[in-house]
Amino acid sequence: MQRRLRVLLFIALAGCGGGGGSGTAPSVPFLPPPPPAKAGKYFTHIVVMIQENRTFDNLFARFPGADGTRSGKLHNGKTYFLRQAALVENVSPNNGYIYWLRDWHRGKMDGFDTVPIHRIPGIYVYQYVDPEQIAPYWTLAKRYVLADHLFQTEGSGSFTAHQDLIRGGTAISATQHLMDFPTALPWGCDAPAGTRTSLIGENNDYRSGAGPFPCLSYATLRDRLDAKQLSWRYYTPATGVGLGGNYWNAFDAIDAVRHGPEWGANVVSPEKEVLRDIARNSLPAVSWVIPDAQNSDHPGTTSDAGPSWVAQVVNAIGASPSWKNTAIVIVWDDWGGWYDHVAPPKPHRFGGLGFRVPMLLVSPYSRAGYVSHKTYEFGSIVKFIEENWNLPPLGTTDVRAADFVADFFDFSRARGFVPVGTKYSESFFLQQPPSNRPVDDDQK
Repeated sequence: MQRRLRVLLFIALAGCGGGGGSGTAPSVPFLPPPPPAKAGKYFTHIVVMIQENRTFDNLFARFPGADGTRSGKLHNGKTYFLRQAALVENVSPNNGYIYWLRDWHRGKMDGFDTVPIHRIPGIYVYQYVDPEQIAPYWTLAKRYVLADHLFQTEGSGSFTAHQDLIRGGTAISATQHLMDFPTALPWGCDAPAGTRTSLIGENNDYRSGAGPFPCLSYATLRDRLDAKQLSWRYYTPATGVGLGGNYWNAFDAIDAVRHGPEWGANVVSPEKEVLRDIARNSLPAVSWVIPDAQNSDHPGTTSDAGPSWVAQVVNAIGASPSWKNTAIVIVWDDWGGWYDHVAPPKPHRFGGLGFRVPMLLVSPYSRAGYVSHKTYEFGSIVKFIEENWNLPPLGTTDVRAADFVADFFDFSRARGFVPVGTKYSESFFLQQPPSNRPVDDDQK
């Protein structure tokens, strides 16, 4: 009870500072809780935590039992040993579709060294993060489920990746999908007039800047959840002039949400509001948790707080009554330009599948210390949500994507929660001021 009161007080005081800028999803000091979550087939709550720009090899290259590697292929046929590096990176590798094509090199996975990072040679991306600096991730992987063959939907960056995580794809017609990044900020309905998206066809014909304004009308999981009166929230940094959520707020690009009553009620900021909802035992059925830039793992930041941020949200759920009926999906949105040795499965259509990213599945029913080698994609996460509440499929990659329920869970017995050790405490994040940094530099 003492912890719960502390969390509620910290966030209430933080909320009193308000937010600024056009399009901001408001932080309300006493935002009412969402409607009570309804129990699903397996879980009452599914929480999707989205981190940024890391490949599987970059975080788990040397994880025991996983499909990692100690070396990578260069375009000249030589082998290069991956170097150990810090989580904090001063540079952010290129990661748009044209760079993905060069990295992928028709499935050879040997073109990463041909993509320079500004003036830094491309060989820089052949590295893995020191496991001690991401200890919370490794702890979670050792205790729960780590998927080592999860692929992002497209060989693209954060804009489409975040769309994929709310709908499983970016098709705007039978022949065209969105690709890469809008031409101006914010990435959504608040973008200035004249902003364009890019397109890719079934045969991977790419047309930069040829797509529509990024204010979209296609269906997302929001439509399926609303139709069954299932609660949801998208916890995100604020979106607006000069603010940090300008890149990663997927629902800013959904017209019906951005210009409807769910903006500010279901799409809420700051992202630490999730800790308040956990503390008052009012998690919605489905949550998406988008980090502040400084807690995102995105290269180019000066903070190593990402692993602690994730672990503290997990710890809060683990200490709450919700633990017994919650599944937490932790995933990284795109490859971020870092080396990975596993080629995406064929066929390569509409720019995908993209490269591997890590995924952790934490719940009382997750198989203990299990590394799954089966092939999954972002559509598998969408399918998991749909299956849990018997929602009609969106008809995107959720239809083809493999179902991971039988693979990841053992429902014969629930486990209690053991807190994950972290460098930074929950209080650190509760008191942390927003960075207001749109760290993503994908508009290259």
